[in-house]
Amino acid sequence: MSTQSPLGAASPKCRVVVLISGSGTNLQAFLDAAATSDCDYTVEAVISNKADAYGLTRAQNAGVPTDVLSHRDFPDRDSFDQAMVKRIDAHQPDLVILAGFMRILTPDFVRHYSGRMLNIHPSLLPKYQGLHTHQRALDAGDSEHGATVHFVTEELDGGPPVLQAAVPVEADDTEATLSQRVQVLEHKMYPLAASWFAQGRLKMAGDRAELDGELLPRSGKRLD
Repeated sequence: MSTQSPLGAASPKCRVVVLISGSGTNLQAFLDAAATSDCDYTVEAVISNKADAYGLTRAQNAGVPTDVLSHRDFPDRDSFDQAMVKRIDAHQPDLVILAGFMRILTPDFVRHYSGRMLNIHPSLLPKYQGLHTHQRALDAGDSEHGATVHFVTEELDGGPPVLQAAVPVEADDTEATLSQRVQVLEHKMYPLAASWFAQGRLKMAGDRAELDGELLPRSGKRLD
């Protein structure tokens, strides 16, 4: 990945494959970051399980190869995931990014990318695993809400947290307004976590994330 060789020449950048199912707002943050000269990773491909995902257009506009593999073309989850692994591995990724990829992943798929697959979840994990996180935070009367970048394990939204960021919940917030403010955080924190990985600073150590040789808190590093 992006380290210096003994002769001082930079080695190839960290190769990233991004999986999407929808509009790709987090994908856009990665594409924008990768377009800068000092980025530590390259987006090698964007793969979607939905042909009409707008994120595919974002990738094409950035000159990034795209691929579509519909889960509806397979008889079961296992066969789809096996085919997806082949598509992903054709790009020889160092890191797989889930950016709104709306599929429950099989254990074999997750194990194949153990320690090199990240997801972002719109809550301050372990709160509100699963869906409808913004409304659940409002219904609970929470004073803050946010997002968590985490390594992916077989437990849904349960892998070791890497990075968290929060916004205050305002009295007049709706699900939509709260979601918009959390998304602003996501677009900053997700590429940052990927950069740490690309620099060799971040890794999964058992049930914890490790940054610069030190175990992070079980809720991850807090982004101020």
